[in-house]
Amino acid sequence: MRVRSGLDRQLRMLQDEVLMMGGMVEKSIARALDSLTRRDLEAAEQVIREDDYIDRKRFDIEEHCIDLIATQQPMAGDLRILISILHITVELERMGDYAEGIARINVLMGDEPLLKPLIDIPRMAEKATSMLRRSLDAMVNRDTLTALQVCKDDDDVDALYDQIYRELLLFMIQDPSTIQRATYLLWVAHDLERIADRATNVAERVVYMVTGRMEEINVSKY
Repeated sequence: MRVRSGLDRQLRMLQDEVLMMGGMVEKSIARALDSLTRRDLEAAEQVIREDDYIDRKRFDIEEHCIDLIATQQPMAGDLRILISILHITVELERMGDYAEGIARINVLMGDEPLLKPLIDIPRMAEKATSMLRRSLDAMVNRDTLTALQVCKDDDDVDALYDQIYRELLLFMIQDPSTIQRATYLLWVAHDLERIADRATNVAERVVYMVTGRMEEINVSKY
C-alpha cells in the first residue's frame, strides 16, 4: 500500500510538471504572436532564448518517467499514464519549437512592415492555444469527451489556415513585390496550424491514457 501511495504521488508530480510545461509553451506562443504584432524584435529574441527552458523541462520529465518505469515496474493503467506523458511532452516541446519559429520569422523580417494587419492569424493562435489548454485539462480530469472535442476543433484551425493561404496567394498574384512579405505570414500561419495538430495529438494520447485505445481521431491533418 505504501508503494502504491508513493507511485500515486509521483504520478501526480509528473502531471503537475506537464501542466507547468504546457503553461510555458502557451506563454511562448502568446509572446511570439505579440512580438510579431508589435514588430518587437527584442521580445522575439527573448522567446527564442527561452525555448531552451522548454527543452530542458521535456528532458527532466522524460528522465522522471523512465526512472519510474525502471524502479516501480508499473502495470496497466499506470504504465499507460507514463507512456502517454512521454509522448505528450514531446508534443509540447514541438509546440514550443513552432512558437520559437514564429519569433525567428519576426527577426528575419527585420524592419519590414507587416504586409497587412493581423486578423485571422491571431484567431488561429487563440484557437490553437485553447486546444492546447483544453487537451491538458482533459489529461488532468481524464475527460475523453473534451479530448475528442479538441480533435474536432482542429478542423476550424485548418479552415482558417486555408482562408489565410488563399488571401495571401491573392496578394502575391496581384502584386509580385509582396511575395516575400506574404510568405513570412504564410510561414507563421503554418506554424500555428502545426501547433493545433500537436494539441490534437495530445488529446489523442489522453484518450489512450483513459481507454487504452490508440487511434488517430482526426485524420484530416496536413
